[in-house]
Amino acid sequence: MKKDEPPLDFPDTLEGFEYAFNEKGQLRHIKTGEPFVFNYREDLHRWNQKRYEALGEIITKYVYELLEKDCNLKKISIPVDATESEPKSFIFMSEDALTNPQKLMVLIHGSGVVRAGQWARRLIINEDLDSGTQIPFIKRAMDEGYGVIVLNPNENYIEVEKPKIHVPSSSDSSDEPAEKRERKDKVSKETKKRRDFYEKYRNPQREKEMMQLYIRENGSPEEHAVYVWDHFIAQSAAENVFFVAHSYGGLAFVELMIQREADVKSKVTAVALTDSVHNVWHQEAGKTIREWMRENCCNWVSSSEPLDTSVESMLPDCPRVSAGTILEVGGHSSKQ
Repeated sequence: MKKDEPPLDFPDTLEGFEYAFNEKGQLRHIKTGEPFVFNYREDLHRWNQKRYEALGEIITKYVYELLEKDCNLKKISIPVDATESEPKSFIFMSEDALTNPQKLMVLIHGSGVVRAGQWARRLIINEDLDSGTQIPFIKRAMDEGYGVIVLNPNENYIEVEKPKIHVPSSSDSSDEPAEKRERKDKVSKETKKRRDFYEKYRNPQREKEMMQLYIRENGSPEEHAVYVWDHFIAQSAAENVFFVAHSYGGLAFVELMIQREADVKSKVTAVALTDSVHNVWHQEAGKTIREWMRENCCNWVSSSEPLDTSVESMLPDCPRVSAGTILEVGGHSSKQ
């Protein structure tokens, strides 16, 4: 880590970064037309990474806007009975998500930095919006008459600055002799000086110390999936519910099945998994769940084999078939 690291002070808009999405949905520099450059400053990997993360946060908000404006989805706050002061998350739904009598599509992304509407942040930045977001899935589903619910399983907490704890100095002890207090104060000042010297290198930008406040009943992807099922999907009018779940989203779906087996079986018609990381043994899915998954689920996995070619599975659950690519296209990769 370098002492002369530039300030971690980045723009909060795409325009501020001098980038924009072109008509093909590709992120390009507004002056040069070049793709995003990660190594903006040589030999400053930490600074470059922080810059990349700042851009990623802007893109997350940009995708949220597209879900509302381009896909006409509604942003729904959760928990549904949240007080004004407690931490909240949200999901997105089409107008007819709960009233469509025929069919409902539910989308669950994987783990990491991605949020609602995204498959892979890196694909959005380095490829295009169609490759890295759920928007093509949402639009096709709506065109074919589905209601749509987009989960947000990684939005599990909000971050707030840690309150500073006042540590009374030794001189506050008025019953100690003055000479003893002076010695203690000297030691304390030396200790603080060493700590500040170390902290300068550990945290050169003096970044704020943050703490996490978890969202009630949505503190993990698994909790979130069950919550959205109980409060939205289970209440929907749709006769047939379909899931598309990527990577860790597949694990969250299996956990949902374990906790709500009878309900899921009665409403869900089919599940499309992509590079799912679920494990029926580790998750202790029972025999009846494994049998249902064999009949109603399919896991498309990264493979050089032609699309839909059967791929051997070590687990006795759902069929695995080739996604037709080993590249990170259309959300068929867990990398973000």
